Amino acid sequence: GKVIRINRDGTIPAGNPTFATPGARPEIWSYGHRNPQGAAMRPGSDDLWVTEHGPLGGDELNFVLPGRNYGWPLVSYGCPYWAGTNTPSCRPGGTGGVHAPTYEEPVTTWLPVSTAPSGLVFYTGGQFDDLGWQGNAFVGGLAGATLWRIVLNGNAFVSKDEVAVVKALGQRMRVVKQGPDGWLYLATDSGQLLRLWR
Repeated sequence: GKVIRINRDGTIPAGNPTFATPGARPEIWSYGHRNPQGAAMRPGSDDLWVTEHGPLGGDELNFVLPGRNYGWPLVSYGCPYWAGTNTPSCRPGGTGGVHAPTYEEPVTTWLPVSTAPSGLVFYTGGQFDDLGWQGNAFVGGLAGATLWRIVLNGNAFVSKDEVAVVKALGQRMRVVKQGPDGWLYLATDSGQLLRLWR
């Protein structure tokens, strides 16, 4: 899979990366993505972030950089479906998933069980100031039926945890958005629109 970068009128922006591969399309920004589900621009920057489904485990949060190869299908922290989690290189700490130095490392992964990350948003509202959520990333979970809060230091991963009240609902969270009122809104696969508030 690829991320492409085009202008609104379909033309190619100046500054797109070039690739040595003959016939590479000029709109390609990055490649080696398996199955992007959520995408968000980080507020105050031109930085694109995506969530991606891994195969059997190995879901990823990626900071998308120009010209970079994110590894799929050659490397993944997940396992091929035929291999199973009993394959030594597919277990946490195994060597099968290491991306660097040839491929771009994910910012964080979900191991060993997939959460099937979906929508992605960077929170900038003021409704959860006492919880310290300002600037955190929030990611829905389909298989995990949850909402993840991810803390970053710059572009580096610090921690992630599940928002307990959402986890308790047991719903597949498809979309995560911040409303103009500063609350977080979630859309489920069953068609519910939920507001996370206190």
